[in-house]
Amino acid sequence: MKTLYLLRHAKSSWDEPGLADFDRSLSGRGKRACRALVEAISRFGVAPELILCSSATRTQETFKRIAPAFTNKYTLSVERQLYLASARKLLGRLRRVPDDTPSAMLIGHNPGLQGLAQSLAGRGDRAMLDRLAVKFPTAALAELNFSGTKWRALDAGTAELVRLWTPRDAE
Repeated sequence: MKTLYLLRHAKSSWDEPGLADFDRSLSGRGKRACRALVEAISRFGVAPELILCSSATRTQETFKRIAPAFTNKYTLSVERQLYLASARKLLGRLRRVPDDTPSAMLIGHNPGLQGLAQSLAGRGDRAMLDRLAVKFPTAALAELNFSGTKWRALDAGTAELVRLWTPRDAE
């Protein structure tokens, strides 16, 4: 079985109007959400062996703030093509994960991340699936289990949504 974690970056700042979207950093709210994420990662035992992270400033900053919660060894790959990628492109990237990797995390952006989660989640708690269909907010973490042995077999409806955590769950 494979485990996939999908993490949307924490809330970004709009304080610098002329700054390119790619370069926006985290807001105060985003930084607070990262602290809550660290607690959730520890509580749930989130331990990806591969972390794929968009190269945008806010995704890298989200990763740096949550990295101390990972007690396992992992490989980090920061990739430009994950920035604002569609669900189809994200799935294509996940299908290239080495098959000997039991768990992976993708840190990215909406709407692609939400579309990917919705597409993959063929099973799971109905209330959680409904919640996912409505919104995948900033700093949300979805955990999906995939019974296949090869990442290239990951496809629509092949995973079970095990958890959907949002910063509001920490309140």
